[in-house]
Amino acid sequence: MNLNTRKLNLEMMKNNLLVKLAIITLLFNACAQDDTADIYITDNSIINNNSNGNTNGTDEEIPISAAEYTSDLTLEANRTYTINGPVIITNGATLTINEGVTIKAVATGADVYIAISQGAKIIANGSATKPIVMTSGNPNPAAGQWGGLILLGKAPINSVTGNATSTSEIGSLPYGGTDAADNSGVLRYVRVEYSGGAADGSSENNGFSFYGVGAGTTIEYIQAFEGADDGIEFFGGTAEVAYAVVINCQDDSIDWTEGFTGAITNVYIKHGAAHDKAFECDGYNTDIGNLSNPKFWSKPTVTHARIVGLGSATGNEAIRLRSGTQGVFNNILIEGFDEGFDLDGDTGAASNNPTGTGVINGNLYVENVTFIDVNTKMKNDTGDVFGEADFISGDGNGTGTDYDIWGVSWTVGND
Repeated sequence: MNLNTRKLNLEMMKNNLLVKLAIITLLFNACAQDDTADIYITDNSIINNNSNGNTNGTDEEIPISAAEYTSDLTLEANRTYTINGPVIITNGATLTINEGVTIKAVATGADVYIAISQGAKIIANGSATKPIVMTSGNPNPAAGQWGGLILLGKAPINSVTGNATSTSEIGSLPYGGTDAADNSGVLRYVRVEYSGGAADGSSENNGFSFYGVGAGTTIEYIQAFEGADDGIEFFGGTAEVAYAVVINCQDDSIDWTEGFTGAITNVYIKHGAAHDKAFECDGYNTDIGNLSNPKFWSKPTVTHARIVGLGSATGNEAIRLRSGTQGVFNNILIEGFDEGFDLDGDTGAASNNPTGTGVINGNLYVENVTFIDVNTKMKNDTGDVFGEADFISGDGNGTGTDYDIWGVSWTVGND
């Protein structure tokens, strides 16, 4: 080898070394600048044919530790994960769940749940062909085997005074505030199954629990299936939900309280053998009181709803309105109930439950509704004097919602 060739080789080796040193320096600096890097829970060590019904192409189940997460947590698309206790995303952190993810919970009841704290976010973006499913890990799943999904926001509630916060039934996590536009993230094509585990007689999980969730949160295409308590419950807040399905939940399908003033658009409810109301609607939480100042009541809008019961001979109620709730129901189809709307309350200047006053003042009414196999359209137990025509208009004009179109492929249980 001549001298020129040797010099050339040495120069090339020197250049390669410099390039490697530059790359190492860049990587070191990048890591040093981000001490809260995303946590990606994934394991590609086993890749084989899917044999257990998942769409993730692998038989493995990846555990998520029961913990309070202060850093972002990301679940990879089309994988199966397991949880065995509370998974709590804390202020400033984000839980990202990609499409096709299945989360299986150990079947020990109320102590297993996913909670998105105030100031945290969930970005759960499923699709109609690859929904996100949160379910029981028991080979024989049944209602009440785990907790469910809990979101806690900073929107107004009426169970506290001033800028105070309340705490959730499960987990004692804070919620409530003054930010009506608060954003807890995105839920899109998410199904919660076999939830509703109860800690005691007064503290139960639901499928979806929305505590003081704000209108900045995107919530659309969600289903609660086979729950032991409520399918979807709103504890105050201003959340707006579109395309919601509740099938076979054993308590109320949809419940609101604590001054909920959001919106529910396009909803399909179907009762199973065990159930309570399709909607149970409270103006405030009677266990706590209406403590807001100035005082306000629940007053959401419900638009395009189809409610399917088990027949008028069963003695059941479709919608109970009580504790001073207000609200507007528009384009509703109710089928197979003894009673359509049952209104409860009391009267007088010091009334704590002025549900009837809401009707008289035009703050609680129904327009465009159709009753099929319903014995009593409206029952007035408020103590106030008003007739069916004061509460209901457009009788026979309700068409409900096109669930057969928008509910295709991603929902279950409507066989």
